[in-house]
Amino acid sequence: MFDLTLCITFHLQEATVYWDAAQKSVILRTGVIETDGGAYGYFNDTLLLSGWGILEICAGYGRITPQEDETTFFLAGYLEGYLTAGQMFNHYSNMYPHLIKDEKVLNPLKRFLSKQDQWSREQVKLRRNSDPLWKHLGLLLAQLDGLHAGAAQWAKSEHREPLSAFAVQFLNGIGDLLDLVPALTPRSNSSTGTSTFRMPGMGHCTALIKVLPGFENLLFGHSSWFTYAATMRIYKHWDFRVSDKHTATGKMSFSSYPGFLMSLDDFYLLGSGLLMTQTSIGVFNASVFSQLSPHSLLAWQRVRLANSLAHSGEEWAHIFSKYNSGTYNSQYMVVDLRRVSLGHSIRNGALTVVEQIPGKVMHSDQTQALRRGYWPSYNIPFHAEIYNLSGYGVMWKRYGADFSYDLCPRAKILRRDQAKVSDLKSLKHIMRYNNYRRDLYSKGHPCKTICCRNDLRPRRPHPGGCYDTKVTDYQMALQLAAEAISGPTTQGGLRPFSWQLFNLTTHHGLPHTYNFPFFTMRPTLRRP
Repeated sequence: MFDLTLCITFHLQEATVYWDAAQKSVILRTGVIETDGGAYGYFNDTLLLSGWGILEICAGYGRITPQEDETTFFLAGYLEGYLTAGQMFNHYSNMYPHLIKDEKVLNPLKRFLSKQDQWSREQVKLRRNSDPLWKHLGLLLAQLDGLHAGAAQWAKSEHREPLSAFAVQFLNGIGDLLDLVPALTPRSNSSTGTSTFRMPGMGHCTALIKVLPGFENLLFGHSSWFTYAATMRIYKHWDFRVSDKHTATGKMSFSSYPGFLMSLDDFYLLGSGLLMTQTSIGVFNASVFSQLSPHSLLAWQRVRLANSLAHSGEEWAHIFSKYNSGTYNSQYMVVDLRRVSLGHSIRNGALTVVEQIPGKVMHSDQTQALRRGYWPSYNIPFHAEIYNLSGYGVMWKRYGADFSYDLCPRAKILRRDQAKVSDLKSLKHIMRYNNYRRDLYSKGHPCKTICCRNDLRPRRPHPGGCYDTKVTDYQMALQLAAEAISGPTTQGGLRPFSWQLFNLTTHHGLPHTYNFPFFTMRPTLRRP
């Protein structure tokens, strides 16, 4: 196994930033890591060599003068924006044509995001002193502002036009845009009122949480599904010292992308002892999207707030459910390692499952499923009310078991094969599994399996599907460490994906061919 933080150095950039209170400006020192700085860290651009860039940032540990939490987050965002701005430009240019296919949606989308941002900032000003949620949203917005400013500083040094505020909102809201864009796209007269149902794109992700029979270990795996144009990956390690007493943690390691202040996948290892991952929920019942309002918090914001403030899965669910935007609807799984005693017991609250659709967030303690051995997730709601409200009951009756929670292809494959998972090696195998030519449950379809390859479909192939896997276990997770691979699966002799056959899809800066191994991801920077 390769440790990406140790074995590869390529376009390594180090930098430290300070806050000049007198001038109210940032002092940037490139090429150095100074632990007395307001924020310091590095970006190792190894994307073309390994499929991943590595970003690590420490903030708030400077000894010169204590700094406010808001300054800590602004400087952390500034440093990340400066170090990764080139990748941000490429990622925006790759993702924009994927999400904005009808320019008629652009102005409604800009208005929605602008109103949502304005409302959020107004709420922070009004309520930050009385509610920890809004105080921490203020920190998140400061980090977003820093990200924009840092990227603009890089653009200035490169004599390039900076990314717009909309571009930065767009990048962070990509998950939310998967629901926002269809909901805001004007309908033609011919389609008005014809149906309250819509067909979302493919599901996003497969997840598996596995406990060994004698509780010897807990294994945690996730594979992302999306367009391959989104494979500009950065694995991030953040360590922010936060003085606010309501903070559960300022430390997290997670799979991510340029310009994102969250994971999107999601795959988080948190300093609080919580692990979080998710798979998206396609909402077929379009009528529920009438509830969307910019006076809400986007999913990426609520995930960050819950990650920062929650000390338990139950608390995570309650924080996440506030001001539900109804966008990037998903099933979230929160594991509390402090409620797991290997070889001894798994206490209630070890696994909390949270599901969101417009107008409703539900959660339940599913620890008993872990005690029995495993929890699978594959883009179909578990809670009956969410399942029915989002339209899966109707879809099952119309189109069959592909829309059944219990009998869809991935449910059957995971039920059959999860017993073979006993360690990280076997977890990696199942999370990369694609034997569509021979597996009866796949029915010859390269996406009716754990790790989809839509580019291999004989009719209408397109560059999308399962393009990464992240795995960890109990002991690794305590150290915020994981193993990760980037690229579509090649398991079972499948050919590596290459852009050669799909050159019409925008893919600036991405690897030509994906045939990378797993790498170990772990934080390495020392605090003063």
